[in-house]
Amino acid sequence: MDIMQKLQAQPASQSCRLIDFDKAELQTEDGGKRLFLVVSGEKPTVSMRVELRPLYYVMQPEYWGVEVVGCVSGIVLPAVAPYTEALDVTHTMGTKGIEVIGANKTLRLDK
Repeated sequence: MDIMQKLQAQPASQSCRLIDFDKAELQTEDGGKRLFLVVSGEKPTVSMRVELRPLYYVMQPEYWGVEVVGCVSGIVLPAVAPYTEALDVTHTMGTKGIEVIGANKTLRLDK
């Protein structure tokens, strides 16, 4: 059993889930030397922490998957809030681009 099979055999987290996103884009910085994925939307609770989590690959894929994940702990406050998260994808880029994976949709962005 390889490492990914061992990881996938573990139970899923109860405090983290894929969440919806409204907008995703690639932005360059430092004169084009660094590339950032910027994702925005509304999180279902103000007490949620949003993260952009790149998937793991053995070989570079055409589109590198990045999950939009929301995690909560403690008290969940019943108020929707906007979020914007950025991730440096300079070294986690597929041969063609990035695939943003949310609860409501998947979006491919070409580099």
